[in-house]
Amino acid sequence: MAHRLLLRRVLTLSAKDVRSPPPAASAAAASSFSSSSSTSSLQCASSRASFLSPRSLPPSPRRDVSFNVQDHEDFTERVINSELPVLVDFHAQWCGPCKILGPRLEKAVAKQKGRVAMAKVDIDDHTDLAIEYGVSAVPTVIAIRGGDVVDHFVGIKDDDELDSFVGKVIG
Repeated sequence: MAHRLLLRRVLTLSAKDVRSPPPAASAAAASSFSSSSSTSSLQCASSRASFLSPRSLPPSPRRDVSFNVQDHEDFTERVINSELPVLVDFHAQWCGPCKILGPRLEKAVAKQKGRVAMAKVDIDDHTDLAIEYGVSAVPTVIAIRGGDVVDHFVGIKDDDELDSFVGKVIG
């Protein structure tokens, strides 16, 4: 859908947009091109710059509610020492059910509007964390509050069960 909207926007650029770019965009584009023979490239680049500027994009309706764990130290800092309850999603790239559960879990966490965080741990990259928390199958979701494991589940759950699980973790 986004690709179609982008393509439609590019295809409907009028000749006026290409010939007379906004001053800020043309100045930025002019500084990136040093050759004077690239005027048509300059006009195209400046129209693309104005078209793709952050001001022209609509605000995202959803903020990022999850983060990927980088290493054991990052896990300790962002999960164990977190003031918020954290749902830890142990998953793998090759796991089909993980690809289904991940977006559902993010949606359930997003509904809580910042009262809970979500950490994603790839078990192939962080085998030590998976072993430490007794993960024997994926997807496994562990709820941690105040550094302690308070609940967990293995496998896929439907949206209502996820909302109930997240609500129970928050308390």
